[in-house]
Amino acid sequence: MKLYSFFRSGTSHRLRIALNLKGIATDYVAVDLRVDEQQNEAFKAINPQGMVPALDTGEQVMIQSPAIIEWLEEKHPEPALLPSDADARAHVRALAAIVGCDIHPINNRRILQTLRKQFGADEAAINAWCGTWISEGFDAYEALIATDPTRGRFSFGDTPTLADVYLIPQVESARRFNVDMNRWPLISAIDQACGALDAFKQAAPGVQPDA
Repeated sequence: MKLYSFFRSGTSHRLRIALNLKGIATDYVAVDLRVDEQQNEAFKAINPQGMVPALDTGEQVMIQSPAIIEWLEEKHPEPALLPSDADARAHVRALAAIVGCDIHPINNRRILQTLRKQFGADEAAINAWCGTWISEGFDAYEALIATDPTRGRFSFGDTPTLADVYLIPQVESARRFNVDMNRWPLISAIDQACGALDAFKQAAPGVQPDA
């Protein structure tokens, strides 16, 4: 399989974590967002949306990290990224959606480039913008995990789940935009627990071939 990825892309980061947790090796194909390589015709022939990640399985090319991760969960169910109980699965999916639906989309590169080019935002304004939405989402995330009496070292239980797959890249992004993580001790503890695992270490932006 080929993974089309950019080292600093949060969506690519979450997919790399999921692949590592599932023990699935891929050939890494770097797509340099810094020079808008994703907008080239050659890459748009792979993903017409012009975004990373994309996963070429040899039989099809899949796009959109939520869809790819759900496919991985269905095709490679062990180790599971979702609990077996329906209520618990809904809880884990909700935590992931805080990041995937409400934080990341309004802080991704396309949005930030628009703020810079069309609205004249400088880097202080960009950091403030990102910090606002990261903080709002992390406040909710922290509150939800604080009320879970069964929670272990991770967002749910004592093994990583879909929630952690989404959370850790967003923590990485928070640090990049100078957000003080001391405000969320539970999230910070989860970040530390995940950071001790090879699946997360090997997915980190700084160790990718294009970093």
